[in-house]
Amino acid sequence: MIDDLGSEKAHKSPQSQKINDFCMTICTVNGSGSATANITLLRAMFHMGIPVSGKNIFPSNIKGLPTWFSIRLSDEGYLGRVAHDDIIVQMNPATFQEDINYDIPGGVIFYADHIDLPIQRDDVVVYPMPVKDLIKAADIPRNLRDYMENMVYVGVVSQMLGIGLEYINKALLQQFEQKPSVAESNFAVVKMAADWAKDNLEKKDRYWVEEREPLEGYMLADGNTAAALGAIYGGFQFCGWYPITPATSLAESLGIYAPKLRKDPETGKNNFAIVQAEDELAAIGMAVGAGWGGIRAMSSTSGPGISLMTEYMSLAYYAEVPLVLWDVQRVGPSTGLPTRTGQGDLNLTYYLGHGDTQQLVIIPSSVNECFEFGWKAFDYADEFQTPVIVLSDLDLGMNLWITKKFDYPDKPIDRGKILWEEDLEKFESDWGRYLDVDGDGIPYRTLMGNKHKKAPYFTRGTGHDEFGNYSEAPDVWLRVMDRIKLKFDNAREKLPKPVYRNIEGAKIGLIGMGSTEPAIMEAQDILNKMGITTDFMRVRALPFSQDVRKFIQAHDRNYVLELNRDGQLHQILVTEYCDLTDRLVSLSYMDGLPLTAKWIVESLSEKEEK
Repeated sequence: MIDDLGSEKAHKSPQSQKINDFCMTICTVNGSGSATANITLLRAMFHMGIPVSGKNIFPSNIKGLPTWFSIRLSDEGYLGRVAHDDIIVQMNPATFQEDINYDIPGGVIFYADHIDLPIQRDDVVVYPMPVKDLIKAADIPRNLRDYMENMVYVGVVSQMLGIGLEYINKALLQQFEQKPSVAESNFAVVKMAADWAKDNLEKKDRYWVEEREPLEGYMLADGNTAAALGAIYGGFQFCGWYPITPATSLAESLGIYAPKLRKDPETGKNNFAIVQAEDELAAIGMAVGAGWGGIRAMSSTSGPGISLMTEYMSLAYYAEVPLVLWDVQRVGPSTGLPTRTGQGDLNLTYYLGHGDTQQLVIIPSSVNECFEFGWKAFDYADEFQTPVIVLSDLDLGMNLWITKKFDYPDKPIDRGKILWEEDLEKFESDWGRYLDVDGDGIPYRTLMGNKHKKAPYFTRGTGHDEFGNYSEAPDVWLRVMDRIKLKFDNAREKLPKPVYRNIEGAKIGLIGMGSTEPAIMEAQDILNKMGITTDFMRVRALPFSQDVRKFIQAHDRNYVLELNRDGQLHQILVTEYCDLTDRLVSLSYMDGLPLTAKWIVESLSEKEEK
C-alpha cells in the first residue's frame, strides 16, 4: 500500500499545516449507532482521493460500554495504527477525561457540550458542539434522536476539516443504498450542523483535508468479506460454522454473496450449502465429512473454536481429507479479549493436532490477499489432500482497509489427484488410496459418485496400510507417516513464497507476517531516515520455503516482529533453522491493539544500541 500510494500524491504545504496526515479517534458508546457516522466520514475521505484506514475498538459484552473508532489519513500511504491522536471527537462522558490525554499537544478536541466536565489542558484546540440543541431544532422523532446525534459531529467535523459535503452525501447514499429517504434525513442533520459550525466556530487548528485525484482501481473493504468472496470464486460448495467473534462475519458474508454468485442459472437452485452448526465440533465435523465426500468444504472460527476442532483436524490430517479452515485470530488464552487483535495462534495452528501432526498454514497480510488466499487455499487443500489453515486476525478481518480491486483467479480450479472410472481402468493391479505412485508423497483418491468397482476404500483414523487396511505393524505405521511428511516437505516450495521490501546494502533484516506489515513498512522508512538500513521479508506460509533461510543468512541480524507475547514466529524459525539462531532476534508485543511503527522503531533502536 505504501509503495502503491506513495509520495507522488503528497501535497507541499506550509509547515504549520497538517494536510491529509493525521489520526482522528471518535469516542462513543457501543450500540449508539455511531458506526454509520464513523464509516460515513471514512468513506467521504476515501471518495476525496485520500488514502485512509479505519479501526474499530469495541467491547465484547453489552450495549452502552465505550467504543472507539480511529481514522488515519496519509498521503504517503501509511495506514497502520498510531499510538496517539491528533483529533478527538468526544461523545462519551464515561471516558472523557482519559481519552483527551491521548491527544497530542497542538491537537484538537471536538466534544458534545452537554458533557459537563472540565478540559484541563491548555495545549489543545477545543471545539464544543451543541449536539442536543441542534437535534431538537431539527425536529427529530424522540426514538431516533440518540442515533441522529452522531450526524451532528459528522457535520461539524466536516466543516472544520474541509470535507466536502457532497462526499458526505455520496457516502450516506452508499450506506443506505436501499433506503434513500434515510440517507436524505441523515444528510439534513449533517448540513445543519455544518452550517452551525461555519457560523459559530473559528478555525484555530492546523488540520485540513484536501481533495486528491480519485483512487482509481481501489476500494474500501474488510478481510472477512474478501475471504468469503475469494472462497466463492474458488469453488466453495460447503461451509459448516458456528458464531464466534471475529470470524462470524466471514460466514455471514458467504451467506450474503453466495446466493448471488453460486446459483444454477437454469434451475435457480443454489450450488452450495451453509450450515450454522450447534457448536464448533459439529461445524468442523461437517466440513471433514463434506471434504471427504469430494466437495470443496470450509469452516471459519477463532482461537477457542480451533481448540475444540483439534481432534477432527487430526483425523483430516491422517485420513488425508482436504478442507479449508479460516482462523480469524483474537486475543487469548481462554475467552481472553474477543474483540481485540493478535497473532497468538501461530503455534496452535501449525502444530494443530495430537501426535505427529503438522498443518499447512498460509498467512495473508491484506484484504487483497484474503481474497487471493480464499480461492488458492482450496487448490492447496485438494493438491496435498490435507486441511489448509488460513491465519487472519481481527484487525485485518473486521476493519476497513483501502485495497486494490480483486483480480479474478488467474488459473482454472485444480482438484489434484482424483481418479474417475476411466482412470481406474488403467490400473493393472489394485488401486490403493494411500499408495504413493509418483514418489511425491501424494496418493490418488476417488470421490463419491465413482461407480467403478475399484473405487471404494475404507477411510480410517486408526492405523492403516497403503490400501486402507487396518494395521498396527510398526513398519507400516512408519512408512505411511513418512510418506505424509514427504508431501508436507514438498509443499514448502508450492505455498505462497515470502515477499520482500529490500534496500541495497542493508545488513539488518526485518521478518514479519500478516497484518503487522503496514506498521513494519512504516517503521522501515523511519529507520532508514535514522541511518538504520533494513530489508523486510514477510512470511506468507508454513512450512517455510528455502527463501526464508537465504534471507536470514544474508543479514547479520534479523528482527522477528510479531503481535504476540512469546515470539511464536521466532520460536518456529529457531526450531527449523537452529544453525542460524545467533542471527535471529525476537521483538514481540501484545496488548490487544494493532502493532505501531513507533513501538518497532523504539524497540529496535534500543536493541541496536546494545
